[in-house]
Amino acid sequence: MPDLDRAGLRADCAQCFALCCVAPAFAKSADFAMDKPAGRACVNLLEDFRCGIHTELRPRGMPGCTVYDCFGAGQKVSQLTFGGRDWRRAPETAKLMFEVFPVMRHLHELLYYLTAALDLPQAHPVHNGLSELRERIGLRTEEDPAELRETDVGSLRGEANALLLRASELARASVKGKKKNHRGADLIGARLKNANLTGANLRGAYLIAADLRGAELRLADVIGADFRDADVRGADLTESIFLIQSQLDAAKGDGSTKLPPSLARPAHWG
Repeated sequence: MPDLDRAGLRADCAQCFALCCVAPAFAKSADFAMDKPAGRACVNLLEDFRCGIHTELRPRGMPGCTVYDCFGAGQKVSQLTFGGRDWRRAPETAKLMFEVFPVMRHLHELLYYLTAALDLPQAHPVHNGLSELRERIGLRTEEDPAELRETDVGSLRGEANALLLRASELARASVKGKKKNHRGADLIGARLKNANLTGANLRGAYLIAADLRGAELRLADVIGADFRDADVRGADLTESIFLIQSQLDAAKGDGSTKLPPSLARPAHWG
């Protein structure tokens, strides 16, 4: 049986070889102050795998780094898949390690969502299917690097999406009355202050810079929703379905924002 403890689905940077600072590429934009090709270490990465500007990422034009979440894939690849051999002291591992990391991240992201779906009591009819797929993906994350690299992530995503969608429908069905459907909607800058979005479908919605102050988002499905610069001050996100930490990190909130106990209030909210 794979180790599917929830703690393993949270990033532990101290146990990782800074894979997110090396493996992915990023382009100069509002999220990053510079271009970086895939497989090349960020210029701010120190020899001990720490970030040289970690406390200044936002003012230094690197907010994209502050909202990145590997779902624990970094430490898994570093400590389990490659047995603690880092790409600097064992450069022969670098290419394969950087290829495996994004695969592991996809798998850990799926594990996170499947685990969240299993926490929904209303989704009991699909709990067996969720558990079976979760175990199968968990076992896949423990394969050797070469086999792991060849994982058909798309197929697993398809299986997971069908189950997660059904779990969401079952959970949101408990909300009485007509529910708003904004799946994939362009809500950039939308005025949604004090909006009742209980049980709404916001899957993949663009909520960039939306005014969600005081909005009710209990049992709203927010998987894949873009919360960059969305104002969630006073909003109720306590039971939002599939809400993740990086969505909160990208938003603007304060002490009045209601959050689920499993997620942390971002430090930059003040």
